[in-house]
Amino acid sequence: MSKKLLVSALTVAGLMGISDAAQAQSSVTLYGIVDGSILYTSRTATANGGHQFSMTDSGMTASSFGMRGSEDLGGGMRAIFELENGFSVANGQFNNSNGGMFGRQAWVGIDSKFGTVKAGVQYSPFFLALYDMDPRAMSYFGTGLVSYLDNVLITGLFNSNSITYTSPEIAGLQASGLMALGGTAGNFQAGRQYSASLRYHIGGFTITGAMYNGNEGGTAVPISTVAFVGRTLGASYRFPNDLAIYASYALYKVAGSFSNSVYSGGFSYFVKPYLNVNAGVWYTHDGAHIGGESNHSIMASSGVQFFLSKRTTLYGQVGYVNNSGLMDTGLSVNNALFGVRGSTVGASLGIRHMF
Repeated sequence: MSKKLLVSALTVAGLMGISDAAQAQSSVTLYGIVDGSILYTSRTATANGGHQFSMTDSGMTASSFGMRGSEDLGGGMRAIFELENGFSVANGQFNNSNGGMFGRQAWVGIDSKFGTVKAGVQYSPFFLALYDMDPRAMSYFGTGLVSYLDNVLITGLFNSNSITYTSPEIAGLQASGLMALGGTAGNFQAGRQYSASLRYHIGGFTITGAMYNGNEGGTAVPISTVAFVGRTLGASYRFPNDLAIYASYALYKVAGSFSNSVYSGGFSYFVKPYLNVNAGVWYTHDGAHIGGESNHSIMASSGVQFFLSKRTTLYGQVGYVNNSGLMDTGLSVNNALFGVRGSTVGASLGIRHMF
């Protein structure tokens, strides 16, 4: 081998070694969910109020794709990031993504033994506490997610301009806090949001409390900034036989408008490793009595998931909602978020694939 070829070979080998070392210290993962279903509701909030059959994007979980990555910085410290997009399997357009390429999540941060700091578009501790205590894992049909969006849209769910800190778990306790800046010159209060949570678990028992305060305005367009105060307290217990039970309370106090209290409870049970059955009930009451009426609703739903594999799931969901007064609770995030006075029943059949 000539000296030139030998030098070239050693150079390539060296670069490959550097590349292998870099790959061992950092990683990027592409992930996603594709979820589509058929939705039926006996009544709708449209002009004619009749029943509907529709192809629905994200019948149980948001269809999305994203990237997450990390780099080992040494000393137990990592640089981390995540970018997540939401899309519709029905038409291929943006959906559940706030109209942005990465409207669901877009953050960068540092993770260490002292906790995790992140900056960018991310979920609030208030929403994550609600998610943690939902018996049906915040399905897009008949869960606390429908109630959340019905009350305050996506305010407090996706938070732009935000900085969060999550502590390590110490003796079963873990705390998290968020501050989102409005970005309006000369007006610190416009669009400002803050949230905090405290979680404790021991064995199968978990209790979580969280708060949220947010103002309207700011530069976080098109992300929603409804001015509201949120509070929640919930508990769950997971038995050794894969049965989990849940109970929680949530308050949505919208400035100058309603003050809805939501009481919920339910269970999730893995009958077999490939078969999950879950159910929940959500009772909502407007303490502000907007319109001088007794405004309340009750929503009940149940779901079955059959796991064809670790990645592919067939599911069925049924639900019932009854609205009194001015309450407008619906059954499905997509195509039936708001409901009409009286009783409505609905069902959803779909398939979800995760990659």
